[in-house]
Amino acid sequence: MRIVAGLGNPGDRYALHRHNVGFMLVDQLAADYGFSPWKAKHGGLLAEGRIDAEKIILFKPQSYMNKSGLPVETLLHFYRMSADDLIVVHDEIDLAAGKIRVKIDGGHGGHNGLRDIDRHIGTAYWRLRIGVGRSRFKAEVDQHVLSDFDKNDRTWLDPLLSVLSDLWPCWQTKGHEAFMTAVSQKAPPPEDKDKETIATSDDSKLGKEKTNGL
Repeated sequence: MRIVAGLGNPGDRYALHRHNVGFMLVDQLAADYGFSPWKAKHGGLLAEGRIDAEKIILFKPQSYMNKSGLPVETLLHFYRMSADDLIVVHDEIDLAAGKIRVKIDGGHGGHNGLRDIDRHIGTAYWRLRIGVGRSRFKAEVDQHVLSDFDKNDRTWLDPLLSVLSDLWPCWQTKGHEAFMTAVSQKAPPPEDKDKETIATSDDSKLGKEKTNGL
């Protein structure tokens, strides 16, 4: 059994924010694989099901992003599972829009959801990082992640979420490296036509600050 926790902020006002891409992917998995209806448990919303032969618990903490740790810890304790049974899905500004990375363990990189999870359970859990890139308009980090994906973003986001869901069994049977390769082939990230303007000293400074909000 494995737990897949998508990070985000609860409520309609946040639903389409870049910061909520973790919620979006677990919603996609629940719909595509016929999971149970979402139920309020352990400080979050929980759905149960199977992807191929593996039982999966999908989880969306409802405590806001920067308080994600306690619900995740409570869920792990209830099921008597360890940190390496957990996959956390989250947005990543230091990845170009549409890119993904999978790793186990490591730092939080300034992401407040990960920071709080680290505080409660340590760092030895899996992370699926979904790149949302940086603002083309030099917006502050909080403003960028706490705003909706725009129309252009949907051209890569919707196919990526679909492919991540479709290829999830590849991760289970062939490992995370094969999964990342397959995803990049089926849902390549968009070309960044503005990369020369984004890579400014201002953006480098933003990268150090990261988000201190929700």
